Amino acid sequence: MLGTTLSAGDYLSRVCQEIGRLDVGSVVNVSEVIERAYDAGKFVFIIGNGGSGANASHLCEDLAKCTLRDFENQKRLKVLSLTDNTAGIMAWANDEGYDRIFVEQLKNLASPGDVLLAISGSGNSPNILKAVEWAEAEGLETVGFTGFSGGKLQKLARHNLHVGIDDMGIVESLHQVVFHWLIDDLNRRFAAKAVSRKGPNAS
Repeated sequence: MLGTTLSAGDYLSRVCQEIGRLDVGSVVNVSEVIERAYDAGKFVFIIGNGGSGANASHLCEDLAKCTLRDFENQKRLKVLSLTDNTAGIMAWANDEGYDRIFVEQLKNLASPGDVLLAISGSGNSPNILKAVEWAEAEGLETVGFTGFSGGKLQKLARHNLHVGIDDMGIVESLHQVVFHWLIDDLNRRFAAKAVSRKGPNAS
């Protein structure tokens, strides 16, 4: 918790410094992974715990709505945050263990070629790792969003966006910064496809 020792100005300067250290190629790659799912009509599932769970819900809402310009006619991305099935999560956690809350939902819903976006600041959350392991074995394309040292998730997921700082608040904040750019970029990508399908002279 760097904010316990840094002034507001120093903290914000550190956040800016960490933004500058992000691997831009990895950011763009995530957008391309989601675009491929969109083109193929595949589902994008999102998982996370705590603040990362809140980020998962936020990202899901934005991917579903804010990538659209034409609410009536434009093709939509199939996207679902598995953090939001409260009753299902509690049932699996209570009866079988918290580490199964995501993988068991995927077993009901996922198919080969779908995408799993897995958010874990530590990279070591057991329920995240179990879900990614299953997803990789079942032919899903996996993306890990990590912080700190990256943990096991950084090596387990097929793609990774890493924020290399030992501060959970900054990790979660930078993940959210990346997510907001992804929304804007996918809005542009999806709109271009809609125009292409209609033809260059479409109104």
